[in-house]
Amino acid sequence: MKKTFMTLIYGVIVIFLISGCGKSAGNKDKDEAVPVKVMKVDLDTLSRALEYVGDIKGQDEAIVYPKVTGKVIEKVKNEGEAVAKGEAIAYIDRDEVGLKFEKAPVESPLSGTVGRIYVDIGSSVTTQVPVALVADMSKVEIDLNIPEKYLPKLLLNQEAGIAVDAYPRETFIGKVTMISPVVDIATRTASIEITIDNPDCRLKSGMFAKVKLIMEERKGVPVILKEAVIGREPDTYVYVVEGKKARLKKVELGIRQGPYYEVKKGLDAGQSVVIMGQQKLRDGATVAAEE
Repeated sequence: MKKTFMTLIYGVIVIFLISGCGKSAGNKDKDEAVPVKVMKVDLDTLSRALEYVGDIKGQDEAIVYPKVTGKVIEKVKNEGEAVAKGEAIAYIDRDEVGLKFEKAPVESPLSGTVGRIYVDIGSSVTTQVPVALVADMSKVEIDLNIPEKYLPKLLLNQEAGIAVDAYPRETFIGKVTMISPVVDIATRTASIEITIDNPDCRLKSGMFAKVKLIMEERKGVPVILKEAVIGREPDTYVYVVEGKKARLKKVELGIRQGPYYEVKKGLDAGQSVVIMGQQKLRDGATVAAEE
């Protein structure tokens, strides 16, 4: 009787242990799912660009000098006013002895806008003293110096994006209108000229501009965040989530723009790639994915 009772107790303990072990094993398997964050591979447009800064100026600008010496006796035009070619900006009382008094005009050499007046009434001037700055602001330009290694990628009429602090949410589009055929020996750079249409004259001479020259562009290509990439080129990999499993895949990357990479080979649009949690993964690991 005692032996039978002990056998029964032993059987209960074994069943309990088996049941407990089975439950623990199940929890262990469940806990093995590694939490990760994923993103869908999207098709997008990426570009590689050169970024520079420069000063805006009128495409045609001229500093106006008087043709005679004397004193400024009248200002006809003020800063910001339009002026036609040959129109007087100011008049000078010539101080040449023996000449009959006749005020001499200081004439604009081009049509445009008076950007600056450098003298006041009563100022003494000579033929070397600037009186005004006149600029045609219907088109403006920016001059830049570009390293010689980038010159083969530059073309006439190539587009450039222009940003200025005065209009922080707007990008103006300019075009490369001149590429110097000569490289400066001292700096190993060549000068280029970018011209921007400015019909409403919102861009002003002297404005500070940020210029982005598009050197290369890819449209409609698979794009991923840089956080998804493991390794260094040419051995770069990502983890792709298929079902509940993580699969390690080799990828070939293209151009990079900010935090994004172009994927030339290895991924298709719509696939889910891991962007956080890769450190705990191995090929075939079970994952709990969160987008």
